[in-house]
Parts: sequence; C-alpha cells; structure tokens
Amino acid sequence: MNTTTPSFILTLSCVNRPGIVAAIGQMLFSLGYNITEAQQFDDMESGLFFMRVAFNTDGLADRSELHANITELARDLEMNWALRDAQRPLRTLLLVSKFDHCLVDLLYRWRIGELAIEPVGIISNHPKEIYRGIDFGEIPFHHLPVSSANRAEQEAAILQLVHSTEADLVVLARYMQILSNNMAAQLSGRCINIHHSFLPGFKGARPYHQAFARGVKLIGATAHFVTSDLDEGPIIEQDVERISHADTPDDLIRKGRDIERRVLARAVRYFVEQRAIMTRNKTIVFSN
Repeated sequence: MNTTTPSFILTLSCVNRPGIVAAIGQMLFSLGYNITEAQQFDDMESGLFFMRVAFNTDGLADRSELHANITELARDLEMNWALRDAQRPLRTLLLVSKFDHCLVDLLYRWRIGELAIEPVGIISNHPKEIYRGIDFGEIPFHHLPVSSANRAEQEAAILQLVHSTEADLVVLARYMQILSNNMAAQLSGRCINIHHSFLPGFKGARPYHQAFARGVKLIGATAHFVTSDLDEGPIIEQDVERISHADTPDDLIRKGRDIERRVLARAVRYFVEQRAIMTRNKTIVFSN
C-alpha cells in the first residue's frame, strides 16, 4: 500500500446476500477512493459474509464523509464494520514474564518498521533488572508483581494502564499468568496470547521436557485471541517444526522459542493490518 497518500482499511461482516461487494465498491468509487486490495469469504456454516478492503486516494480524504457513507451502508446491509487509518501505528501494550524472546522479537520488528505498532508500555510481574540486556528506550516499564493475595488488584492496575495508554492491542508476549474471566472479557477482541502446542498436548511445568520424554516428532506454537477459555481462544496463527530422536530437551526449547517468536509476530501483524476477524470460536484470517 502506498503510505504517502491517505490510506484506509475497512473490515466488515454481515449476513450473506447478493450485491455486497458491488455496494462497497460503488460507495468507495463515488467518494474518489482507489481499492488496492480486497479479500472476501462466505462462511457456508454460519451464512455470514466477511470482507477486508484496503483503499487510498490521491486527493484529500474527508474521514467524516467516509464514515457517514459507511454508516449508511451498514444500516442497509445490517453489517458490523471497522475502519482503520492504515498510516497510524496501533498503540500496543506488551506483557511479559521471565521468558523475553517474544518481547525482544516484537521490539526488533517494530524498530525496523516491520510491525506498525507503537509500544505504549511494557508490563511485567518481574522487576526490570532481569531484562538488563534489553534496550527499552523510551517505552515505560511497569513492574506489577502478582500473587494469589493481590491478583485482583494487580489486574485492576493492568486494566488501568490499558485505559490510560489508550492501547488498541494487548500482547501477552509469554506472560505466564492466567487472566481472570473479568479481565479476559474486558480485553476481548484486542488481546493476543502465544503458547506452545504439541501433538500430544503437554500442560504444566517443563513442557519441552515432557515432549522429549515422549519422543515427539513435531513441536509447535499457537497464537490466539484471549477469552475466558484460557488457551482455547479463537486461533489466529500456528506453526510446527519437525523434531528427531537426536534432539535434546535444550534443542526442543531452542526450536520452540523460534516458533513462538515467528507465530506471535505474524499474529500481531495480521491484527495490526486488520487481517484477523474474530467470529464466534474461530478467526477469519485474510493473510497476504
């Protein structure tokens, strides 16, 4: 997308019916916009139609006029929709525990311009001293320790930071704490988590050692939206890597870190570019 001109991304969903694509295209054409990318999906199971449209203009963009026209069309089609300025980085709050590989990777991708995010804060349940090798720059760091005795207060403090920073996205970059149902509900649709996933699944402590003991041949990772179903929220992205009998537990951990990094980065990019649309217990992903 040419980011030197006003550029937008529109995502929508509604009950499928003839003429939706034509109506969207005609509306944008009448306002002087040029469609640069369009993807659609008819969900035969639910009867819903999903679409993502990227568009720009060589002239001046009247956002209020655009918003009014989409609102009018949404009434006619009874559609849910979201419009994003493609040139505005998404304000992102990053949560982390001891394992910092996903955090470091996201910060690197942000600094080189690969991810259109604006980190507005880093929250950890561990003190900043354990991250001595990481350059946080001007990003505010918040140490919010948690225990069974103060979990409610700690979550309230996190939610206060979400509101005060006006975060569009919350990323659990290996944040090793289970969120309460209340917190998951308040972050619904804008919180992404990453966790390991194996065949078979291994839960609890030292999952890679459990996998080694069972002689697994594949390890993987899953990035998903956070819901009250813990690690069973709508999946955004997954990947796997083959393992051999010669791999040690340390090899599995090393390979697992690599998978987690790239899976989370892809999921964040899909969200930032409005390619991931959560619907019920699934995610529609318009990948590129």
